[in-house]
Amino acid sequence: MTVQELASALSLTEFDLPDPDRPVTGGYAGDLLSWVMGRAREGDCWITIMSNQNVAAVAVLAEVGCVLLAEGVQPDEALRTRAAENGVNLLGSERSTFALAADVARLLG
Repeated sequence: MTVQELASALSLTEFDLPDPDRPVTGGYAGDLLSWVMGRAREGDCWITIMSNQNVAAVAVLAEVGCVLLAEGVQPDEALRTRAAENGVNLLGSERSTFALAADVARLLG
């Protein structure tokens, strides 16, 4: 599944999609950035409520397919800028982290 297909299937807000055809092969939910750096895998849909520019740096290091901001969190301007500069797909949803993780898991089988 691609990031664009995931966004469409879950009716996600598209804050920035520089690479909409990037594959999403798994999922990870977490908010402690140092923890995510060591555990998220390449191609994951990373679900978080963190919205500062460090999220983009972690997304690049972990090579995630996209960052999905849960629970109505809006990215701050620095995050949007860093995401665009670094090719990070940035999505959002009003749904809870739990619900989004279940949805991503269901879609990926």
